[in-house]
Amino acid sequence: MQQPIVGYHTDEEDHWVAELACGHNQHVRHNPPWTSRVWVTTPEGRASQLGTQLNCIKCDTNEPRD
Repeated sequence: MQQPIVGYHTDEEDHWVAELACGHNQHVRHNPPWTSRVWVTTPEGRASQLGTQLNCIKCDTNEPRD
């Protein structure tokens, strides 16, 4: 299910985590060449992606909010 990004925080390993409107969290790592998310590396880049929809697997499987 597609859910918009409403905020961010870092985890215990300083990786960026997107906070989704549904209450779930999802890592948004920039890990080239497998995942290219250059936008996650700057505050301006992260701000530009607020509202962007990500596929929330946790919603698809009816998991409780994080």
